Amino acid sequence: MNFEWYLAKRYFKGKRKGSRFLSFIKVMAITGVAVGSAGLLIALSVVHGFKSVIDNKVLGFAPHVTVTSFSGRAINRADTLLNKIEAYPEIDKAQAVINGQTMIQGGDDVTGTLLKGVDESGDVTDIKHYITRGSYDLSTDSSGRPGIVVGSKLAQTLNVGINSTLTAYTVDGLPSPLSSPEIQQFRLSGIYQTGIGQFDDVLALAARPYIQKFFLKSPREASAIEIRLNNSSQIESFGEKLNSELSYPYFTETIYERYSNIFAWVDLQEQTIPFVIAVMIIVAAFNLIGTVLMMVLERTRDIGILKTIGAGNKSIRGIFLLEGLFVAVTGLLIGITLSLVFAWLQSTYQIIPLSEQNYYMAYAPVEPHMLDFALVAGVTLLLCALASWLPARIAANTDPLKVIAYGR
Repeated sequence: MNFEWYLAKRYFKGKRKGSRFLSFIKVMAITGVAVGSAGLLIALSVVHGFKSVIDNKVLGFAPHVTVTSFSGRAINRADTLLNKIEAYPEIDKAQAVINGQTMIQGGDDVTGTLLKGVDESGDVTDIKHYITRGSYDLSTDSSGRPGIVVGSKLAQTLNVGINSTLTAYTVDGLPSPLSSPEIQQFRLSGIYQTGIGQFDDVLALAARPYIQKFFLKSPREASAIEIRLNNSSQIESFGEKLNSELSYPYFTETIYERYSNIFAWVDLQEQTIPFVIAVMIIVAAFNLIGTVLMMVLERTRDIGILKTIGAGNKSIRGIFLLEGLFVAVTGLLIGITLSLVFAWLQSTYQIIPLSEQNYYMAYAPVEPHMLDFALVAGVTLLLCALASWLPARIAANTDPLKVIAYGR
C-alpha cells in the first residue's frame, strides 16, 4: 500500500476525535451519490421495461406489415397477391383477412366493433398468448355457431361470458325493407386481454369463410394481406422494400406506422426521463466539492506537517483526490445495491401498481441492463473525480510555513 493510498484510507475512515461534523458531511455526500445513482439506474430499468413490454404486446398482437388497397377497396385477387408475397424469404407467415365495421349484440347490450376474419387455425399474430378466459377456438359447434374471440373490454361492455351468443349486424347504409342488414350469430369461445385499450375494446376475430359471407365477399377477395416476419428488426426495411416493389393500387403499412402514437409515447419516455434523473448525479457529484474542501480545511495542520517532512504537491493532491473517490465509490456501490434490490422487489412483488387503462400494464416493469450500470458507474466516477480535483489542488497549494506559523 503506497503512501497516498494509506493516508487517504485513514482520512476516509475519520476515526479521529472531534471529526463528527466532518463525518456527517461525508455521510451526506455518500448519500447524495447513492440516491442519485440509484434513482438513475431505477429510472433506466423502468423505462427499458416499459419499452420492452409495449413493444412485445404491440408486435405480438398486430401484424408486422399490412398490405391494403388504396381508397379502402377490397383486394380482388388476394390469392394471387398472397402467393407473390409469400415468396419473400423474410416472411414467416402471411394471410389474407377480411375485416369490416359491424354492430355486435350480447343480450340487451349493443356496441360497434371491428370484425376480422382469419384462418380457423389462427392469424399471423400471437393473440393466442393473450387469451385470459376460454380458448382460441374459431370452429363451429354442434348448433352451427362459429366461434369468436373478443377483447376483455368489449366482453365487459356487452356483459357476456364464455359460450354466450353474440349476434353481429352489418352496418351499410340505413336499414329498410329493401336493404336489411346481414346477420350472423357466434359463440363466444375466448376472451383476450393485452392491457392496450385500442386492442381490447374494438377487435373481434372469427373464421374467414363466415366473415366473407357476412360481408358479401367472394372467396378470392380480401380486405388486406397481413404479414409476420422472421425478424422483427427488419420491419421498417422490409416495409419499404415491399412498398417499392408492389404496384398500384397496393400499398404497405408497417406496425410502426399504424401504431405510431404508442411507439412515440414510449420513445419519449426513454429519451427524456434519464436526462431529468441524471441531474441528481450531477448535483450529488458537485456536492463533493464542499465535502472535500471541508476535509482540506480540517486537515490544514496535517498538510503542513506532511509538506515539512517532504511530501510533494502531487502526493497531497493525490491523497484528497483519492478520498473524494472513496466517497464516490461507496455511494455508487450503495446506489447499485439499492437499484438491484428495487428491481428484485418489483419483479417479485409488484410493489408499484399502475393504471392499466393509462399505462397499458398493471404494474411498473423493470429491465436492468448491464450497459446502464457500466455507463452510470463511469459517468459518476468521472464527475466525482472532477468535483474532487479543485479542493485537492487547493490542498496541494497550501503553504506549510503559514500553516505552522499561524495554524491555518
